Amino acid sequence: MAERITGITRRDFMATAAAGIVGAGLAGIPAGRTAAQESPAPADTSQRRGGRIITRVLGKTGLELPIVGMGVMTAENPEVVRAAYGIGVRYFDTAAVYQGGKNEEMVGRVIEELGVRDEVVIATKIYAPDTRRGDAPADTRRKMLAQIDECLGRLRTDHVDILYVHSVDSAELVADEAIHGAMEEIRRSGKTRFTGVSTHKNMPEVISAVAGTGRYDVVLTVINVTMADYADLIGAIRAASKAGVGIVAMKTQAGGRRFPLPAETNEYSGSIINTASLKWVLRMPEVHTAIPGFTSFEHMREDFSVAYGLEYTEEEKCLLRDCDLKTGLGFCRQCGACVASCPAGADIPAMMRAHMYAAQYSDFARARDAYREIERGRGVEACRSCGNCRAVCPHAVGIARRIDDLRLLYA
Repeated sequence: MAERITGITRRDFMATAAAGIVGAGLAGIPAGRTAAQESPAPADTSQRRGGRIITRVLGKTGLELPIVGMGVMTAENPEVVRAAYGIGVRYFDTAAVYQGGKNEEMVGRVIEELGVRDEVVIATKIYAPDTRRGDAPADTRRKMLAQIDECLGRLRTDHVDILYVHSVDSAELVADEAIHGAMEEIRRSGKTRFTGVSTHKNMPEVISAVAGTGRYDVVLTVINVTMADYADLIGAIRAASKAGVGIVAMKTQAGGRRFPLPAETNEYSGSIINTASLKWVLRMPEVHTAIPGFTSFEHMREDFSVAYGLEYTEEEKCLLRDCDLKTGLGFCRQCGACVASCPAGADIPAMMRAHMYAAQYSDFARARDAYREIERGRGVEACRSCGNCRAVCPHAVGIARRIDDLRLLYA
């Protein structure tokens, strides 16, 4: 018999996570168009017309990229990766931990079969040993050099174009001498052309530290329409871009397409929500490219259609103006503002991230890994004594319901 908590079974939760909104898709985008250099003019006057793909230069790297790339993390069909190249995608983002290394293997195999290694930018990510939790700095070099060699083997290449330190969450880690030294050694060896950091938490602090130290070339950061009021983040992005840091946007559609929206947003199709959200991010000229994660040909065409023009349709304008999109998407920005309101001391941001991978990406392996990173006693077990959740999110995330969902998986 299925376990039942708060009126929903484990089977119900899995089905809900996997279903979600279905994008309508936009057909008829030809492959192989010639890219046009993106003007540094403001967003409302910088779109290229006449069927050309908009490109921007990725900060001081000098790499000229279409404004829409591919986040490959949840993709499992190599034909989607192959088609993405054919449609015009030139930036492919993966990581050592995605699908236990199989994601890198898929990317490497497709790019090798196509024979286009010199035409694409491959980015991957490795974790740095956590010196704050007792990992000896002396081990950092050895572990990071071993990781990049494993990545290159899976990717079937002798170098990546961008190597990120994965999930950097503080200025302290940006400044860490052992981590930066290992990354520079990897760069000098020719195993990466450029270095960067990815960040999901304390993003303004991390981005400002990268711009201030000049130690890394690129930042991969979360940014989406639910964060329109996040002035510190937007300001940090603008300042870093001005300083020459390449800015790559992730989670541009607020963490995935599968999350079921409330009734008040149902008059809008998933396609409209996704394209409007992606355009909102890319209308900031300081964002050089975005890596929406798509797993189907339909979603691929839908996302890449944005690379041909950033003007909003009337429907998209209505959505962004009239709908309570922030409430509908319920995106956790990992700001930690909820933590003080939790009497049990639960690590709510970490739980919300694990929930996102399960419910919005249907990536239960990644969700499990994210949940396992939570300090013992600060996961759902911390919530057992609470009759009603008293944690409050100032940004409309339904914390209590999501914790109930996580109990189905981890209680």
